[in-house]
Amino acid sequence: MPELTQDPGNGRAARGSFQVVEVTGPSMVPTLYHGDWLLVQHGAPVRPGDVVILRHPFQQDLLVVKRAAERRGGGWWVLGDNSFAGGDSTDYGTVPEELVLARVRARYRPLKKDQRSVFGVLGWAVSALRPVSSDRSVSRRLRAR
Repeated sequence: MPELTQDPGNGRAARGSFQVVEVTGPSMVPTLYHGDWLLVQHGAPVRPGDVVILRHPFQQDLLVVKRAAERRGGGWWVLGDNSFAGGDSTDYGTVPEELVLARVRARYRPLKKDQRSVFGVLGWAVSALRPVSSDRSVSRRLRAR
């Protein structure tokens, strides 16, 4: 499951404040990759399909990034975009609302060493900074299971 190398707060960050965090792990591939940087907004309203930062329900010192699939009984059912990686609500159930800390607004993908060719740099420039939207259809994924 993707962990974050910088803690986006202790749950008491000012509503609407922004912070930058780094992703580690594969559970949000292909949306997010290990080494991506995220701009997150604390206290932003969450809708189904949004990518969010949350405290792991069983290990609350661990922060994870997942997609909010749907509201369920006072919390969120969250899923990783990489169904083979695990570590989401299929393992730990609904995440209480108070453990969802922030909404991901944008992703920055740093330039890698193997992207130093002209085509590599051009490809990186086109995709390096992107808003993270809720356009990935979670409902389609749920029906497929």
